[in-house]
Amino acid sequence: MVSLRLRSKPAAPRLRRKARRASDGQAMRTIARAGLAARGVIYLLIGWVAILVATGRSSHQPDQEGALRLLASTPYGLVSLALLGVGFACYALWLVSQAAFGVTGQGDGAGPRLGALGRAVVYAFLAYLTFKVIIGAGGNEARREQDLTAKVMHHPGGQWLVGAVGLAIVIVGVALIVQGLRSRFMKNLATGQMSVRTRKIVQWLGRIGVTSRGAVFAIAGALVIDAAVTFNSAKSGGLDKALLTLRQQPYGEFLLLIAAVGLAVFGVYGLAEARWRKV
Repeated sequence: MVSLRLRSKPAAPRLRRKARRASDGQAMRTIARAGLAARGVIYLLIGWVAILVATGRSSHQPDQEGALRLLASTPYGLVSLALLGVGFACYALWLVSQAAFGVTGQGDGAGPRLGALGRAVVYAFLAYLTFKVIIGAGGNEARREQDLTAKVMHHPGGQWLVGAVGLAIVIVGVALIVQGLRSRFMKNLATGQMSVRTRKIVQWLGRIGVTSRGAVFAIAGALVIDAAVTFNSAKSGGLDKALLTLRQQPYGEFLLLIAAVGLAVFGVYGLAEARWRKV
């Protein structure tokens, strides 16, 4: 009996080693690149929808759902959506593996791993939303976000929780702005595989795109904080609310157009990252 127990003990470490090898294998690298490409495409679409909104040529919301609905209305739109949904699921799976075994280029620290897990949840939701749009069951996600915010704020301490979430989003946005301005994203890319010209182009795409994305995130977080402070859930929202808030400012259409172009540029950078990201 003792010998049997001794043999069974290494089973868990063996399974963990196999899982780690799988996470470092070619299949997972392919999954990661498919997911990164899907992320690039969705930001290209969001940027395009926002450009159409800024020029008064679209009634779609400038957010993920609006971008997906715009894609659904095109020829072969449902096929494209299915591929995009699979890409989001792939990206979420890769991020889960990063959360479990350490983030490439950032080690095994708890911070990067928790960040990867949080992003995995976001992209798993995007996969879910994509397939909902495919089957025609999509609703108003912005309205649902506001309803959820209202429910949370009516619980004891809920107002503080919503404010803390908003602050966290602002911090993420500011961190992205710093990352973009200082080109820190380049450390995640296999720059040795690029020509000098390509490296410069990718760096400028990243600077513009990552900084723009960070600015929109910071605005979205500030809106969530404002909703908590004023106890008004209607003020909260995601990318769409942040972009439409820009539109309401002096020279708002111009500001929205700049943000829209910036997000589209991030989409192009995302496609470059899918090609050269260290995974």
